[in-house]
Amino acid sequence: MTAQISPNDIDCRCYTKGPGMGAPLQVATVVVRVLSQISKKPIVAGELMAERAVISVIQYLGPLLASEVELLRGVRKEMVNIKAELERIHSKMQNQEQKLEMKLKPRHEIASQIQDIKTTIREIKEGADRYGFSTSTSSEHSSTSTSSITKDNMWRDPRLASLFIGDDEVIGIESPKYELISRLVDQNQSQQAVISVVGMGGIGKTTLAKKVYDSQEVVAHFNCKAWITVSQSYKPEELLKTMIKALSGNDVLPVLDEGIDSLIAKLRGYLYEKRYFIVFDDVWQSDFWRSIRHALPKNSEGSRVIITTRKEQVAAFCTETSVDHVHELQALSQEKAWKLFCTKAFQLDFGGHCPPELEEASQAIVSKCQGLPLAIATIGGLLSTKNKGISEWQKFYSGMNSELERNPELKSISKILLLSYNDLPHHLKSCFLYFGIMPEDYSIKAARLIRLWIAEGFVEEQNGKTLEEVAEEYLTELIHRRLVLVSTTKFDGRVKQCQVHDVVREIILSMSKEFSLCQILEEENSSFNATTRRLSMHIRYCNMDKVMKSISKSPVRSVFLFQEGELPKKPLLGTLAANFKLLKLLDLQNAHLDQLHEEVGNLFLLRYLSIRSTQVKIIPKSIGKLQNLQTLDLKNSPVRELPFDISRLHKLRHLIAYYFSFECEYLVDGLVGVKIQGGIGGLEELRNLQLVETNHDDGLSLIKELEKLRQLRKLGITKLEREHGSGLCAAIEKMKYLQRLSVSALSDDEILDLQYISSPPQYLQRLTLVGRLEKLPKWIPKLQNLDTLILWGSGLTKNDPLKALQVLPSLVHLQLRHAYDVEQLYFEVGRFQKLKELILRGCKGLNSVIIEEGALPLLEELTIGPSPQLKEIPSGIHHLQKLKTLRFVDVPEEFIDRMEPKPNQGKDYWTVEHIPLVELCSEFGKPKFISVIGSLEEYFNRKVETARVREDKNESQS
Repeated sequence: MTAQISPNDIDCRCYTKGPGMGAPLQVATVVVRVLSQISKKPIVAGELMAERAVISVIQYLGPLLASEVELLRGVRKEMVNIKAELERIHSKMQNQEQKLEMKLKPRHEIASQIQDIKTTIREIKEGADRYGFSTSTSSEHSSTSTSSITKDNMWRDPRLASLFIGDDEVIGIESPKYELISRLVDQNQSQQAVISVVGMGGIGKTTLAKKVYDSQEVVAHFNCKAWITVSQSYKPEELLKTMIKALSGNDVLPVLDEGIDSLIAKLRGYLYEKRYFIVFDDVWQSDFWRSIRHALPKNSEGSRVIITTRKEQVAAFCTETSVDHVHELQALSQEKAWKLFCTKAFQLDFGGHCPPELEEASQAIVSKCQGLPLAIATIGGLLSTKNKGISEWQKFYSGMNSELERNPELKSISKILLLSYNDLPHHLKSCFLYFGIMPEDYSIKAARLIRLWIAEGFVEEQNGKTLEEVAEEYLTELIHRRLVLVSTTKFDGRVKQCQVHDVVREIILSMSKEFSLCQILEEENSSFNATTRRLSMHIRYCNMDKVMKSISKSPVRSVFLFQEGELPKKPLLGTLAANFKLLKLLDLQNAHLDQLHEEVGNLFLLRYLSIRSTQVKIIPKSIGKLQNLQTLDLKNSPVRELPFDISRLHKLRHLIAYYFSFECEYLVDGLVGVKIQGGIGGLEELRNLQLVETNHDDGLSLIKELEKLRQLRKLGITKLEREHGSGLCAAIEKMKYLQRLSVSALSDDEILDLQYISSPPQYLQRLTLVGRLEKLPKWIPKLQNLDTLILWGSGLTKNDPLKALQVLPSLVHLQLRHAYDVEQLYFEVGRFQKLKELILRGCKGLNSVIIEEGALPLLEELTIGPSPQLKEIPSGIHHLQKLKTLRFVDVPEEFIDRMEPKPNQGKDYWTVEHIPLVELCSEFGKPKFISVIGSLEEYFNRKVETARVREDKNESQS
């Protein structure tokens, strides 16, 4: 019998009656109960919840033992022992994690109590063997767990099917196929070249590589070739022997028990003067290339190597020279996905064409697959055997989630995708499964996701790094492993929003049910399950009143509301606070909520509270009771003032409270922050403070308080007056880790006096200054890591600031909005070497722009206007070969006519002909925003059409 650690047994109910001296004793009792279960029955090694439970207790005990609470001596001593024992257990559980499949479902509840803590600890130590833990390493487990795939049960491996797909079944890889073939047979490149094909599981890497491998051009071009399947488990000696046999046939045979050095020498000798081609399929580890590359001589015969992998790190490691290449394999377009589906689903009875009555349901099924060839082909093949009735296909689509889970014909999809999950280190598995809380097709902001992970306790501390930095590395790792997709990026290339593939999400949901990780309420008849740990309500679909009635006391730790919809008639927060005493995370973003009740203060364990984009106006004083709160997100809500009690939240890391008002005359009036009643200097854990307003009466005291916040990474301050400048500069100099700074003046006429910084924060990456500047602060050109600079309303006319800014080595994004008014802008050769986006708005006196060849070499986007005096296209714009988008805002008609395309080509069209998109825009609103009128082609097409209509009208009248 296996011991199951129930989620209800952990995460300590010690705060149900409020913090106090009873808490340590209750913690000890709960931990003893857990450890007694572990000691009496062997734990199931693969139980993710058991590991998370142990981590939860460790994370709780650490701060508690280090706190100022005066614990009873005996209890404290034993709690130290318990913490140490739990850490040892956790270490061993990590080693056991991959030993059993994810699919084990322990059903047994073991309940036993041992009252004497000392006896329990002693029994555990004496009975260490009863844990059933192995001391083998994770790499050994990886080898063991996958050997059955690569050897004994190879016939069951769904990846094998990729090797035997007929040409008539392959759709969507024609272009990459020809690209790879051309690289392989390129007669002008005699060096050895390594081509890495990278993409998520099921996207067609093996299929593409095999079609290239079998192509006539490749077969005729190379002296010898070999296809080597690597997979997660491989032995270098066996791999080398396989290569020798595949490449040489019987010409060279390895000797029994021959060592690696001898095998490498033998292989090098055979390949030295040959033009060879080798495919290494399904590579998982960078170590593979480290051990195998010495066997492949870098001759001048034009030899080629293809590596297929799911991991970006592997591809990067295998790229050693300028002739090596990484090919990112993308999902199928909607058109090609549809063609593949029809070929598979209707090949037997409709000649590969979808009947009209099934088109709507079929399109929905294809959309669900999101361009993943494995899913499209497998589901299409399954549907080809089904009745072609509308009701049956609609039924399949509505039950597609459960079909993916239970239908044996679709198991190959989950098997292939689960290989990537099983390869994850333990700390990334919970982070990955967390995407299951979100609705289908939902893209979440990376910053929000990172804060949620931290609040959940998923992120482990690392020396020299903040939790946020570690969490960002976690996300990057998941993206590089192709488990998480990047939805949008920031201008500097960092992730802005991300999501998982819909098919991957269905697999996550299936696993979440097994481990009770989260309950998703997304159907009309949804009701609450009292054993769940996380509750995600997709309120657009579920009946919230019914949900509220079904909620009872529960160990729920996290509650999320996704998608807009009506809240229940019964007060939401009151119900949650009364029943979820152990709540740590409450995310109410975008909810139709207009009040935050006092009950929120009863959630003593709360770490994360978001009322972003709600209608809540007042934060209750009870907020001060939430002494574990790490994130308070009020962005885009009408909260304008925070109570004095906020100063008691000493663990607060993120205070985000601002919105941009579109109903304002000037920009400085649009940036609205919050006023804080009382000192914030005690919030020394703050990493993010955006935006805080200075108060005319006590603005200086607020800025003095800022000097104590030396851990800040992001600071936004608004309503600044000139007299506050020197104090703010003194505070900024003490913020050594500051990465983002936004400063906004009290009004359009108020001067931002920021000249007093001699040693600016060396890590500053983003700087926004909104308000008048008498001159450009001298410290700005010293910012070696600055990648974004926004100057708005600066009104600079003297001492050309552009010349000073051109030396910034890391600048990627520059906005000058009503910031600099001169007649001419001159961009010198060798300047702005990394700039990708340049916005020049409101330069009223500007009449010429000159760009020297060699300036702005990486510029991709350029926006100019309104500049009524500008009569000619910027000189030298044809030098900007990387330019993708050029926007002109409210320029005269004669200016546009000079860019008219063929056949009536304007005199300046040749200068912009190379730019993929030239847009014409217009200003609107207060403050001034821009709307797109259309592209250059659209503008002249409308002009021609208008002229034609006018001519027709004149002819009809005559």
